Amino acid sequence: MNYQLDELKFETTIGAQGGLDNSRKIPVIDVSDFEQRRQQISDELWKAATEVGFFQLSHHSIPLELVKNAFEQSRAFFGQDPLAKQALSLLAGENAGWEYKKQVRPSTGNADEKESYQITLPKMNALWPEQQQLPYFKSIFMDFEYQAWALGMDILSCFAEKLGMDRYFFSQAHDRASQHYQSTLRLLHYLPLQGAAKSGVWRAGAHTDFDCLTMVFQQDGESGLQACPGKDAQGQQLWTDVEARSDLITCNIGDMLMRWSDDQLKSTLHRVRMPNPDEGQKARHSIAFFCQANKNQMIQGPKKKYPAISAQDYIKQRLQANF
Repeated sequence: MNYQLDELKFETTIGAQGGLDNSRKIPVIDVSDFEQRRQQISDELWKAATEVGFFQLSHHSIPLELVKNAFEQSRAFFGQDPLAKQALSLLAGENAGWEYKKQVRPSTGNADEKESYQITLPKMNALWPEQQQLPYFKSIFMDFEYQAWALGMDILSCFAEKLGMDRYFFSQAHDRASQHYQSTLRLLHYLPLQGAAKSGVWRAGAHTDFDCLTMVFQQDGESGLQACPGKDAQGQQLWTDVEARSDLITCNIGDMLMRWSDDQLKSTLHRVRMPNPDEGQKARHSIAFFCQANKNQMIQGPKKKYPAISAQDYIKQRLQANF
């Protein structure tokens, strides 16, 4: 397939297994007392984002009880009869609704071994589960989505200042009250392994994200996420396992912010591997929040390294390449 975006052209080159390097570590950044420690946190975020592109947040503002409840609701949603989920199927060209093995990565040409449910607030009128079936689902995820957005805007405000922008530049670009809002909360259910893993099949094939900032919530022991930081993305890929812990939020820079920063901030390759033989064949769950600028925002860095493109057109091209 012929892709217009450089990011997608690059993705077609990264489907190989690659090597493993667990000698390097993903930075863990303590974000407690955020306003009081803002300068220190900003410096640590900038170092991680410019050198690695992947980092984890500890002592963050989202209650761990809310995270636990969100995972319980996610499991209940995916445990429903397929017909109940089909009634909430993904809207064409939109990050809203349920899909089953519909995402085909340019890096692999194969569908990811997963199903997902995506919450994008302006699109959700007919896409929430029936309250009789999941009475607490909507309220829990409305709270979760807001708290993830608020923390994401705090992190992005640090990058804004480092880039010489107004502190609230990205908060305004991700205005949650706008009908142009397109940040997405995604519930992910990676399917149990049926028999031996097949070559070229992944729970999530190698990719970079569409957005400004991704925040991934994992559960203790549900491993599989791997990152390919820094220079390794451009040559023979060496992958690093990302620790799965319920008390950490794993973050990565996305292509949208990499463009906005004229490539100062690094959008990092990552993937979710199939289970190793010693890990059993069980399913894996995660929840991701994607900070995606509102549709009417124009994306172009101060140095104009890339041509200006609206966030709406940017996301549209990425979705067309994946679904």
